[in-house]
Amino acid sequence: MALFAFRRGREAGGQHPILAIESLDIYYGAAHALQGVSLVLDHGVLAVVGRNGMGKTSLCNAITGIVPATGSIRVAGEEILGLPPNRITDRGVGYVPQGRRVWPSLTVDEHLKLAAGSSAQGKWTVKRIYDTFPRLGERRGNGGAQLSGGEQQMLAISRALLFNPRLLVMDEPTEGLAPVIVEQVKTMLKALVAEGDISVLLIEQNLGVALDVSDRVAVMVNGRIARTLPSAVLATDAELQQRLLGIGRGAHGHDDEEAADAARPAQADVRPGEEAGDMVEARVFTIRRQYDDGGTAPQPVTEARTVRDITRWNSASAQQTAPRDRLIQGRSDHGGELPSAGQAAESLSKLGREARVVEFPVAASVRRAAYIAGTFDTKGRELIYLKSCIEKLGLRTVTVDLSTSGGPSPAMVHPREVARHHPRGERAVFTGDRGSAVTEMALAFTRYLATRTDLGGVISAGGSGGTAMATAAMRELPVGVPKVMVSTVASGDVKPYVGPVDICMMYSVTDVSGINRISARVLGNAAHALAGMVAHGANARDGDDEALKPALGLTMFGVTTPCVQAVARSLEDRYDCLIFHATGTGGQSLEKLVDSGLIAGVIDVSTTEIADEIVGGFLSAGPERLDAIIRSRIPWVGSVGALDMVNFWAPETVPARFAGRNLYPHNANVTLMRTTPEESVKIGEFLVDKINRMNGPVRFLIPEKGVSMLDDEGKPFRDPEADRALFDTIGKGFRASAERQLIRLPLHLNDPVFAERLVEHFLAIAGNTPARRLS
Repeated sequence: MALFAFRRGREAGGQHPILAIESLDIYYGAAHALQGVSLVLDHGVLAVVGRNGMGKTSLCNAITGIVPATGSIRVAGEEILGLPPNRITDRGVGYVPQGRRVWPSLTVDEHLKLAAGSSAQGKWTVKRIYDTFPRLGERRGNGGAQLSGGEQQMLAISRALLFNPRLLVMDEPTEGLAPVIVEQVKTMLKALVAEGDISVLLIEQNLGVALDVSDRVAVMVNGRIARTLPSAVLATDAELQQRLLGIGRGAHGHDDEEAADAARPAQADVRPGEEAGDMVEARVFTIRRQYDDGGTAPQPVTEARTVRDITRWNSASAQQTAPRDRLIQGRSDHGGELPSAGQAAESLSKLGREARVVEFPVAASVRRAAYIAGTFDTKGRELIYLKSCIEKLGLRTVTVDLSTSGGPSPAMVHPREVARHHPRGERAVFTGDRGSAVTEMALAFTRYLATRTDLGGVISAGGSGGTAMATAAMRELPVGVPKVMVSTVASGDVKPYVGPVDICMMYSVTDVSGINRISARVLGNAAHALAGMVAHGANARDGDDEALKPALGLTMFGVTTPCVQAVARSLEDRYDCLIFHATGTGGQSLEKLVDSGLIAGVIDVSTTEIADEIVGGFLSAGPERLDAIIRSRIPWVGSVGALDMVNFWAPETVPARFAGRNLYPHNANVTLMRTTPEESVKIGEFLVDKINRMNGPVRFLIPEKGVSMLDDEGKPFRDPEADRALFDTIGKGFRASAERQLIRLPLHLNDPVFAERLVEHFLAIAGNTPARRLS
């Protein structure tokens, strides 16, 4: 009866805002986490956004009574600050925590019945939950650990709704979810609010979601509310997003310095719809590391903020490390002089603030997360250890389980959610056969990572099976995206795992089986390495790449060196010439960079890897050679360099079927074999088929007097008949167009004039195509 009377009184108090927070402060020891936070939610949805580590979760914990705080929190006019969590729930506050926090051993039905039995009666019942979330009805007998991340989020929301709240507090409800599930969550939130019975305080790092579902947005910076403004104002103003959140500038969409600088109070900065009283008083200084030799590190800067007394970043523990970082004189990113330490202290003292020099966590960003992937059923302790190390550095993490055992999962992303990205669905992964399950999970994980919009980097740890799954997906990521693999097989031949991509393989030393004095150090180093890579990318600025010349890819073999070096010398003033050794991996690396958008054009002098692919040599780049050129349509000038030879290792490695062939010992470990006219025809057919599918600007130059150092007058591979078979096959099959032209020249490939012609034709076609700069 008392609870019923309270609820009637609460509903009668409609003149009060559903949530009113005034001067809320939270301390963790000496660290001041929330600093005078004030918010009002009349009805609808209020979103609180901000970068990682700004205090958003602490705000949720204060409202729900999980952590002590001072100030005032009123729900429908009644003070709830200081009440235990169960009494706060009775007063109409439902909580959807970050990370879902469902019980792994309880079924969906048990979760819902437990919540329904502990709550007051209202519109939300177990039956209505199943009507609203049919997927939960289908999975009602499954344990919490057997649900995908999206299903766990539905269950966490349902559990809160069964308490029939007036206020729903949601902490990162879309974190780690697939885009289709994010859309479902957004639709559900809009429907809830449209009914008018529930208002929502939404803590969300996905700005698109926050703006789409909320009426107003509060921006949190360093434990304070910097601005509160209508969502429509922020949604339509990219410059304001960049100033408040650091979104919209740079390759990764953020600029930390200007975001924090936007928090300084200035009446002139207030725009229509903004509230001047909610702006933070803050000063921003740039920290550069000064080394023992007195030199200044050229690495990307980090930043420190001093905002109202002591903060979590300048607590006593942080102060102990501060002497290593000091403000030094130099140039700022915006061209102004950086203040010295003395100048900084003087400026702060004028504001009545104590000057402090602090360490700031690496790479704290709303748009970049470290993905920690692996088989959590067997490597869970090690992967969780990686997660804890990375989070201590201030980087947001997403854990992804690649287990194929079907057991419970502690990860944010369940294996079944990953498996659903397989082209044939999750049944194709969970076959019961470990070998096929590992192969298919690798494909599903590759597809899953391709859908992530917040991927800052990926790290994994495991044995041969886990390494195969994780690196398969890593190889498909663009060059430059941080990739770290701690593996038991990293001290052997890692080519099958690394391929042509920038994967950092780290040998685990001991087996990846438990945390000990060795594994803790190795895994800790790996975590710091990934965080450093992500920080480097997060601190990059657009302007850093403007001074770089566009990148040009060239392929070279030992017997085509004079030609390629002459081309590179001619173009080095205009292009950053990247030379790839055509040994199989070289061609793959070139094409990976093309697919990653890091190459402006290619002069493919040495296509010799095709000969190895057709004939069966050891240096093939695979049947996909030239496919990246077809996909990208970048300017391409090609030739037939070293197509007169197939490569083997020492003489005894030459297959018996090639007995009696023309062999040449390039050195003690490499044996070359001259191609025949018949083989040259097949090579030419492969090559011209690929060229005809290129729709970008293309020029193909044939040197009719020889294709390598060994294919010249008096040299061991001189064979006019084989060359003619190659040239004529290309000529007959070549489909010329305005963009695609074939040029035959009475020159040897290593003739300086041939190099000049390659350069001339490339400049002619590159001038009509915008150069793609390094990113």
